[in-house]
Amino acid sequence: MENRITEKIARLKTEKDAVILAHYYVPAEVQDIADYVGDSYALAKIATAAPQKVICFAGVSFMGESAKVLNPDKTVLMPDITADCPMAHMVTPQEILDMRTKYDDLAVVCYINSMAEIKQYADVCVTSSNAVKIVSALPQKNIFFIPDRNLGQFLAAKMPEKNFILNQGHCPIHVRIKEEHILKAKADHPGIKVLAHPECTPEVLQHADYIGSTAGIIDFATASADTEFIIATETGVFYELEKRNPGTKFYPVMDQQLCEGMKKVTLEKIVAALENMEPVMELSADEIQKSKAPLQKMLELAK
Repeated sequence: MENRITEKIARLKTEKDAVILAHYYVPAEVQDIADYVGDSYALAKIATAAPQKVICFAGVSFMGESAKVLNPDKTVLMPDITADCPMAHMVTPQEILDMRTKYDDLAVVCYINSMAEIKQYADVCVTSSNAVKIVSALPQKNIFFIPDRNLGQFLAAKMPEKNFILNQGHCPIHVRIKEEHILKAKADHPGIKVLAHPECTPEVLQHADYIGSTAGIIDFATASADTEFIIATETGVFYELEKRNPGTKFYPVMDQQLCEGMKKVTLEKIVAALENMEPVMELSADEIQKSKAPLQKMLELAK
C-alpha cells in the first residue's frame, strides 16, 4: 500500500511541477518521500531556491506562510491546513506596539515560529539555528524577543551586553519536559549525554550536554563518537538521527514528546493536496509585503 502511495506521489510531483519540503517532526514515512527534510531555517532557505512552481509543505501553518511570503508567485500547498503551532499565536501586535513605546533603541526579534500577522511588526526573524548570530549582529541594545520565552532566556544568557525583554510564549511540547524527567532519564541511562532544544525550560537546559536546534542536535550526534544519547526535543527527529547513525541508540526523556500538529501530516493528505491542488496557503499582498522584510533580513544576516 505504502509503495503505491509513494509511486503516486512521485508521479504527481512531476505532473504538478512540485517540490515536497518536510520538517523533522512530521511522521517518518512523510520525511521519507520528501525532496528536502530540515529544520525551519533550512526549509526557509530551500523554499527560496527551489525551481518548482508548487511547494507542498509537510509542516505546520507558520512554515507554509513563510514559504508563501518568500515565494509569492508560487503555489504553496498545505497537506493539512489545520496543522498548527500553538506558540505561533502567543503574542499580539498590540504587545509589540506597546513595547516600542516603552523602550528606545529597541529591536523586535521574532522567532520564525510565529504567524505572518506577527512577523510584519518585527525588525528581523530568527530560528534556533541562527538566533545567536543574528541577535549578536544587531546594533540595538534592547531586544524584545517573541514569542518563545525559553529561547529568549537561552539567548539572553549568551548576550549579557544586551537587555532582553521576554514574551510569555512557549512550545507546549518542550515545556512538557520537566527537570524531574531529565533527572530520571539520566538515572536510567547513566553517563549518557543529553542533547536538548533551547525551547526547553532553563531548569531542563542546565542538565544538557549540548543545546541546539533540531539540525544542530542531529549534527552533534552524527559527529560524536558516542553511541547513546538522551534527546530532549520532539521525537520525530529520531528518524533522521537513526538514519544517519545506524547502531546508535537514542532515548526520549519522556513519553509525550509529540507535536500533534506535525503528526497531522500524512502520505494520504499529501496525495490529496497534489491531486486537488488544495488546501492552498493564502495571504494577502499586504501581508506578504509587510512580513517579507524581517524574513529577508534573517536570510541576509545569517549568511
